[in-house]
Amino acid sequence: MKPVITVDNIAKLYQIGAKQKAYRTLRETIMEVAATPWRRLRQLSRWGALESEIANGEALDYAIWALKDVSFEVQPGAVLGIIGANGSGKSTLLKVLSRITQPTSGRIEIRGRVSSLLEVGTGFHPELTGRENIFLNGAILGMSRREIKSKFDEIVDFAEIGKFLDTPVKWYSSGMYVRLAFAVAAHLEPEILILDEVLAVGDAAFQKKCLGKMGRVAKEGLTVLFVSHNMSAIGGLCERVVLLEAGKVVFDGPTRAGIERYMGAVSAGKGRDLENALHSGPCRYARIKSIALLNEAGLPCDTFCMGDSLTVELEVLITQRLALPEVGIALQNSMGLNLQLFVSTWEGLKGPLEVGPHRFRVQIPKISVYPGTYALAPWVLRQGSAVDHQVDQAIVFTVIEADLTGHRPYFKYYTQTNCEVYWPSTWSHTVGAATAESINS
Repeated sequence: MKPVITVDNIAKLYQIGAKQKAYRTLRETIMEVAATPWRRLRQLSRWGALESEIANGEALDYAIWALKDVSFEVQPGAVLGIIGANGSGKSTLLKVLSRITQPTSGRIEIRGRVSSLLEVGTGFHPELTGRENIFLNGAILGMSRREIKSKFDEIVDFAEIGKFLDTPVKWYSSGMYVRLAFAVAAHLEPEILILDEVLAVGDAAFQKKCLGKMGRVAKEGLTVLFVSHNMSAIGGLCERVVLLEAGKVVFDGPTRAGIERYMGAVSAGKGRDLENALHSGPCRYARIKSIALLNEAGLPCDTFCMGDSLTVELEVLITQRLALPEVGIALQNSMGLNLQLFVSTWEGLKGPLEVGPHRFRVQIPKISVYPGTYALAPWVLRQGSAVDHQVDQAIVFTVIEADLTGHRPYFKYYTQTNCEVYWPSTWSHTVGAATAESINS
């Protein structure tokens, strides 16, 4: 099967910091028109010289590669997530794919009708009403008026803007804008849908609605390219991710592995800042001085197998007496979401903490998560919900596969799931359908 999108070594070079005049004289305008046939030749020469300067490290102050040697393919019906830190080149890549900007070098092949939603209001004319913009966008996609009319009611219902349908969109809020824009992009039957972080504008209900719609249209064969910093949305929707760093592809593969690599880099950065986090910030009553992760042998360790036990050691300095303290540790996934909490007061460790250093030893008898990258986030509460010191993702560790069931050949499914918490269960099996008597009894 031929891919619907082929990206072959594309690069995009931007010249930054260039100053332009606020106006031009008539003479300058005439000279520019006269020089038009030679402009392209000069541009090629300028870019060639600029590339040479960049290669020699001489143009780094006023030029930047937003994309460099990016290559990948997308098969029909695939849902591809594009992830990376701010400034990694995600939006530039989508603009190139949407033909909004031309690449400096490289080749792109797109087979199919493309609908892009790169920012709020993309493709809308502010003076036209919502109704008129629906027909305008459909016409841009090459649809007939009859085809647009057949989808019109569905678009309006999804966007939930029926009351404002005949109002110019320049008066819409950002939420109304993006609801209508997404509804148009997803319902007017494109073959390729390109989305760039647009769901961040909508509320939680709208985001859930959009993710559900994208999941349904993907099953119907629509190809989706989705940029988002919401790793939960990426994990739930995409089957494959491309990770960009400084304009280059550093990972292209399964979603979970890509997210873990991305969040692992984020966690590594946080790990480098752990010392600062432990010794800075307003902590009037208590401060977490250190955290250590130990294996069953009592040795420092950052890699565990499923089912292993682990021990966490915390050192806390109390600077003012705490009458009703609470010390806790959150187990977080690679996206920073809490999977489990371990809290001192829940386990019967109560009472005041006097001024001075205190050591806490927390034993977790069994790691009940699937293979992946996880983190621990300790905190100290002085009373009720008043947090005095908290360190998110203070220590990062890896969980690897282990045979917990005695059925090793089937273990591969553990590493293929997007689930995170492992909850063992006991199964039994009988042959035959349940009868009404057995159900009622």
